[in-house]
Amino acid sequence: MAEMYTTLGHSGIQVSRICLGGMSFGEHIPGGHQWTLGPDETRDVIARALEQGVNFIDTANCYAAGTSEEYIGAALRELGVQRDKVVLASKVFFNEGRLSATAIEHEIDGTLRRLGTDYLDLYIIHRFDYDTPMEETMEALDKLVRAGKVRAIGASAMYAYQFHNMQVIAKQNGWTPFTSMQCHYNLLYREDEREMIPVCRQFDVALTPYSPLASGHLCRPTWDSSSVRSTTDNTMRQKYDADRERDLPIVTRVAEVATQHGVPMSRIALAWHWARGVTAPIVGCSKPERVDDAVAALDIVLTSEELDYLEEPYVAHELVGPLARPGEKPLAGTNDPNKK
Repeated sequence: MAEMYTTLGHSGIQVSRICLGGMSFGEHIPGGHQWTLGPDETRDVIARALEQGVNFIDTANCYAAGTSEEYIGAALRELGVQRDKVVLASKVFFNEGRLSATAIEHEIDGTLRRLGTDYLDLYIIHRFDYDTPMEETMEALDKLVRAGKVRAIGASAMYAYQFHNMQVIAKQNGWTPFTSMQCHYNLLYREDEREMIPVCRQFDVALTPYSPLASGHLCRPTWDSSSVRSTTDNTMRQKYDADRERDLPIVTRVAEVATQHGVPMSRIALAWHWARGVTAPIVGCSKPERVDDAVAALDIVLTSEELDYLEEPYVAHELVGPLARPGEKPLAGTNDPNKK
């Protein structure tokens, strides 16, 4: 059995090498995702994850209008989980005030209340805020760490120069630096290999990518499926459909390698992440069996030849994730608050 745990960047926090994604949990909000799980199903998935050794759970204040955090908190209480046995991460940005000090101070309290805890292990800025000075944001986050409300801080999709600048500002002022980067990264989208990932290596920052299975496209040999998500998720279509013809050869190769290993495609797609130095991909699970499959992927070891074969068809993609500066033409598919 492969090693299950690792350290989250320079934080010293021990996390499972799989992070359970919270976007799958919460109420069906009008205009939001229609494939989220209810309270009972959320509890069942979390219970299986904990049984399998997964201790790392990621959510956000905007997922299902905050009900993702509520469902996770309720599940942990119902399961009788000791607080120090789980690593909880949430995010701030898609809210009034974005990343202003006032907004951060307000939003952390709401997140803690919904999760039913007095501290968060990892607090992540969901995007870069062009309207708030970086110094204001980093100082506000540092105050949360010093107050004991947050153990470590992280960032999510943005431009590498923005992440670099925020790290430098933190270090120059003696404030807490980021310890994780939740970037958009998978076999169908590898743009962060150019700049973001090298910057993360420079600062000893853990990679915890979202959408490691490309919203299911790396789990089946066909592009579309009859699932609720495949038929209703416009965000998924915005992220991937434009590159369908260019990406299908990669999907085909994942299917081939999976057949050679005698395993589901998802295990190959996840194993690729660990082979490329990812700390913990964030995996959304619609049922407990999906957790089993993700954990089993830890035992897959890909050869260098297999890695080359999987990666060879890749071509450059338009950026999906970082927000454009206000007033500039937005990048394709980057402005949906329901995105990871």
